Amino acid sequence: MKLFSRKYNLYFVAVVYLAAWCVFSVSGCVSKPEPVVPVIPVTPPVEPVVPEVVVPPAEVVAPMQPVTWDEVDGWLDDDPTLALSALQQSCVSLRWRDGWQEVCARAAVLDRAPSKEVRDFFETEFEPHQLRQEDGSPVGMVTGYYVPDLRGSRVKTSEYAYPLYQRPADLLTIDLSDLYPSLANYRLRGRLEGTRVVPYWDRDVIDGPEQPLSGQELFWVADPVELFFLQIQGSGQILFEDGSRVMVNYADQNGHPYRSIGKWMIERGIMSRDQMSMQNIRAWARKNPTRTAELLAQNPSYVFFRELGNGVDSPPGALGVPLTPGRSLAVDTRYVPLGAPVFLATTWPNSDRPLRRLMLAQDTGGAIKGRVRADFFWGMGDQAGAQAGRMKQDVRLWVLLPSK
Repeated sequence: MKLFSRKYNLYFVAVVYLAAWCVFSVSGCVSKPEPVVPVIPVTPPVEPVVPEVVVPPAEVVAPMQPVTWDEVDGWLDDDPTLALSALQQSCVSLRWRDGWQEVCARAAVLDRAPSKEVRDFFETEFEPHQLRQEDGSPVGMVTGYYVPDLRGSRVKTSEYAYPLYQRPADLLTIDLSDLYPSLANYRLRGRLEGTRVVPYWDRDVIDGPEQPLSGQELFWVADPVELFFLQIQGSGQILFEDGSRVMVNYADQNGHPYRSIGKWMIERGIMSRDQMSMQNIRAWARKNPTRTAELLAQNPSYVFFRELGNGVDSPPGALGVPLTPGRSLAVDTRYVPLGAPVFLATTWPNSDRPLRRLMLAQDTGGAIKGRVRADFFWGMGDQAGAQAGRMKQDVRLWVLLPSK
């Protein structure tokens, strides 16, 4: 029997032929994978990376740093007995406060004590702390203030045409300390407009033609520039034509920030920084009466006054006790507690002559803001005004705090 028919023989030959072709052909029957060519991504050229310089935040220095008595510059140059009576005045308010009772009790019995005993008292009862700026610098600025004399009248006349106002009846003072303890040092001032509390009028409006405070005049004075400086000083004497006088004292303020008219004049080239003084501002205003209102309006802050009783020799400061000429200091109470002794190292006005003195922090001021910042009370009258008007010196300050 034949193994395959002719038909199948043909199939067999074809299969064999195909197999031989698959074996010996170049490509073969089974397709081989294409060679894999690695794909190299095209990237833009990389710019060199400059490492970022990270500047750490500047460390804020504490306002007060304890020091030794040897580090209080000029401590031995001053006679501390001259500051003792000012401390006793501070104690009228401080003697009820924690930490001050024993200090004030000891100070009360030091009358007529020799200088060494008074110095030992301060060195024993107090610890000195130097005030420093945020960057650590101990240097700040001290200016001066005084009690000016102004010619005035109780009624308006052609000569006395500028009003000195009492505290307005519609002035609102808002204390936020109960709701926001962090704002305990701030007071908001305003007035009602319908049911809304709005900012109180600024200087330009109060002194303007509308005269919103008409009828609330306390006195009338002769010179608007002297009235302006009275508001900066905070206290003054009104001198009447019959020879009598009355002391007026800060009662309140309109709530607007203090702006320096001296800075405004410097920025406009009216006066150089070296020329700046109260005396030169007065002289410029007298020569330029048509621009006086424009000048004064640059400071929107406005101060209201109260009349003090008879027999007041020196006005009270913010502590509520009479100021002592040459020994009382106005400070920023955010950094210096009212009533505390403060040792001051500076120079006399317009001089390199050292002024080292133990003072008492008994007052504040709208322009007295900052850690190492103070206002030196020179006293009453023109001579004190001459010193105060020229004082703008570098200063270093040490606060004396009770050691127990």
